[in-house]
Amino acid sequence: MFQSCAASSTRVRVLMVVMCWMAAIAAVPLEEEFNQLRENYVQLNRIVEKLEKNNALFLAKNTELEEKVTQLEAQQQSHKNTKQDLLSKVNVLESRIQQLESVFVSMFPREKETITTHQTSVQNSFENRPKSIGMARTCAELRAADPSVSSGLHLIDPDGQGVGDSPISVYCNMTTGMTAIPHDSESPLHVGHCADPGCYSRPINYYASSRQMKALVDLSSECHQAIRYDCYYAPLEFSNVPYAWWNDRNGNAKYFWSGGNTDAHTCQCGIDGNCVDATVKCNCDATVPLQLVDSGIITDKDILPITRLNFGRTQLETSSGVHTLGRFECTGQVAITGMPTSCEDLWLIGHTLNGLYNVKGSSMVESVYCDFSKLPDDTGFQHWIGYADLKSAPIYFYVTKSPFPFNTTDTPIPFEVALLNEGNALDLTTGIFTSPRTGIYYFSFTAHSNFKIAPTTSHLQLSLYLNGNLVGSGWHGVVGGMGDHITQRGFHATLHLNAGDKVWVGIESRSQGIYLFDDDRHLTHFTGWLLEEEILR
Repeated sequence: MFQSCAASSTRVRVLMVVMCWMAAIAAVPLEEEFNQLRENYVQLNRIVEKLEKNNALFLAKNTELEEKVTQLEAQQQSHKNTKQDLLSKVNVLESRIQQLESVFVSMFPREKETITTHQTSVQNSFENRPKSIGMARTCAELRAADPSVSSGLHLIDPDGQGVGDSPISVYCNMTTGMTAIPHDSESPLHVGHCADPGCYSRPINYYASSRQMKALVDLSSECHQAIRYDCYYAPLEFSNVPYAWWNDRNGNAKYFWSGGNTDAHTCQCGIDGNCVDATVKCNCDATVPLQLVDSGIITDKDILPITRLNFGRTQLETSSGVHTLGRFECTGQVAITGMPTSCEDLWLIGHTLNGLYNVKGSSMVESVYCDFSKLPDDTGFQHWIGYADLKSAPIYFYVTKSPFPFNTTDTPIPFEVALLNEGNALDLTTGIFTSPRTGIYYFSFTAHSNFKIAPTTSHLQLSLYLNGNLVGSGWHGVVGGMGDHITQRGFHATLHLNAGDKVWVGIESRSQGIYLFDDDRHLTHFTGWLLEEEILR
């Protein structure tokens, strides 16, 4: 029985050991699982924190976008208000234009049908023109191209179609071929009350550029402009002091009120000798209590159109002055007979394409380059080429040495005598030729030299230099012997030079005792000239 109890006790202990061992084995995976869960929890917290940060950024961005939307909505509303304001102003301007057109029509009833719808009339006149006509330069050209075209507003292009300024709208009188350019001061205008000379001053604004008007003048055989001044105790001149004048197209003050250009103060009555007061040259200058008028036509096309009107001495309560200035009108056409002699003749005929043309010179047909993007009076409008250039802007020289010997090497040879030096491009003192214009030049040099012959071979090398660089040489050698040996040697060259290039001749090398000399026969000489100028656009 004792043995049985002992055995039982042993089994119990074994069983407990086994159970402890199994418990230990079971505890290991539980601890690992716990650790894994804890790590997952940490990572989850990190993810939550990141999501919270992203959410905060999203909220901030959303707020920013909402603010931008609010700003855009405000801008949109502002644009709507601006658009509405502009539309309102356009309506006001259109209404004002209609009022001005009504006033203009009432003042010029004979042109009512033409000016009622200015733009439509002009456009129709151009669209209905035969396609073969193109854009005329004057009303006279338009009438010559199609005599059936009616008087009225037409588009013309005096400075040439496709070049210069835009076409202009003018009034064409197809009965006379007259071209009239309107302006903003055609209706009678009061000068008000003021005392000083020219205290009233009004600029005249034409419906054409100054270039187009100048071109019209050049094309037309005659231009004029009418002017009228209704006055009451409003003199143009008083006690030899001018109180009124007008300015020509160059801004110069003019004191005559009719006829051609003159520096003397006069009006039409002064020209005719029938002023109300024989002691003055204008009716308005008379100090009489009468309503007077001076009217005339300015006929000097070289100073027209009138660009400003100036009046004064109307300070009295009873004084009054009213000026009326007519349109700038031109008629006729400058005629070119025979072969054109210049770019201006070609332009007057109607040429507008830049390039080289043959024209009649003084003794032969010559070449000329025309730049029709300019007007005849503009710099660069015309360039003569080749032979014509030699005649109109010559460059040539023929220079010689003095009898004194010269033997210096590596330096330009100076020349003491200038038989010809047209254009003064060659400096005699330095011997250097400076090209005044870009082009093709020809040079020739001949040297008269004295060889003091030694037992050995002697030589002389002459060279041509361009801006310090050797471009050509002439060499002469003599086999040894005794005594003097006189010889002439030289060379020729044709060079393309830019304006400012420098050319000279010199002794590059020589033997002992050799020198250049000359006498009254001009044995050592240097010559050159411009063959052809290079024309650059």
